[in-house]
Amino acid sequence: MRYLPSPAPRRALTLLVSLICLCLLAVAAPCPGAETARIDALLADAIGRNLIAGGVVLVGSRDKVLFERAYGKVSGAPEARAMTPDTVFDLASLTKVIATTPAVLKLAEEGRLSLLDPVVKWFPEFTGHGKDAVLVLNLLTHTSGLDDIPLSDAAPLASAIEGAATQKLKGEVGSRFKYADLNFILLAELTRRATGAGLDLYAKASFYRPLAMSDTTFNPSDKGRCSATLAEDRVLSGEVQDHLARQLGGVAGHAGLFSTAGDLARFCRMMLSGGTLDGKRVLAQRSVDQMTAPYFSRGGDVVRGLGWDIASPYSSPRGLGFSRTSFGHTGYSGSSIWIDPAADTFVVLLTARTDYKKVHEFSRFRGELSTIASLLFAVPPELREMAHFNDE
Repeated sequence: MRYLPSPAPRRALTLLVSLICLCLLAVAAPCPGAETARIDALLADAIGRNLIAGGVVLVGSRDKVLFERAYGKVSGAPEARAMTPDTVFDLASLTKVIATTPAVLKLAEEGRLSLLDPVVKWFPEFTGHGKDAVLVLNLLTHTSGLDDIPLSDAAPLASAIEGAATQKLKGEVGSRFKYADLNFILLAELTRRATGAGLDLYAKASFYRPLAMSDTTFNPSDKGRCSATLAEDRVLSGEVQDHLARQLGGVAGHAGLFSTAGDLARFCRMMLSGGTLDGKRVLAQRSVDQMTAPYFSRGGDVVRGLGWDIASPYSSPRGLGFSRTSFGHTGYSGSSIWIDPAADTFVVLLTARTDYKKVHEFSRFRGELSTIASLLFAVPPELREMAHFNDE
């Protein structure tokens, strides 16, 4: 017969473990003033070196925002207004994981497509061009063998499809990782063909409206709230920086989305909660798991999720403190997010980038922010397991 302890000793043991957890969590918790000053100093240094004019940093967990602060100005112009937490930013390539990837996974949930569909099923223009082995999955993982191409001003989408269909594939499909915007331009058009609506409308109905991400949109109407970007010696505000996305009318699968740190925090919390937020489910747990499961290429040297980055040459926002199961993405405009389910922590960085030539310095800046954030806010997995003792 198994021995069952009496209720009194069990209550005492539970209380003891709870007290230990509280003490350990108190030790692990950041000091609001002196400790977060390290983030302030990092942003001040980036502004002082003219890497950025300003930015917004937000750190959170699945339950709440832990830290949010705005720094500097929305552009490098002397008369530029101060950055505020609700400033709207051009997300650049974060579009791939905040719009396009979840849209494709949602369509798969709804049975409208399969990740294993040959791309030629959705693009008959590919027929007879040796692309039969390319799957929707390969577009999501940048293992299609396709490379980026210039688009025609007169017919940008048609030229993208024709260029993808007729170009020679580079390397074996599924094994060669080559980051290419063209993959996600095709996925946005696939979304339109599967739904009859554009990516902007489908993403808004499926994600942004139910998640109360009211400031997340393509082609924002309130340009006065937008941070500036630089493109071809022009200062843009509320107009997408990426040239291909501008050619495509501002709505594209690889770039074009605008948002705030607060809205992105809601999306990150949804991801950490397995597809739900505030009682509303927008993705199945299985879809979140699929998006963030590792897919290996280059003999295992590159690890990507579906759309998401895990370990690749683009993984600088992972820093030194987040786990191997963490994932995220970067944007050329100066944006990045990184999410670590093991530590129940995410970091959002949105900036008014001023110097696009200092690539390595900017990557180091992103990594240092995540390293500091993981030290200050991430709860070690072993402590979280102890905290769940009462539920067992």
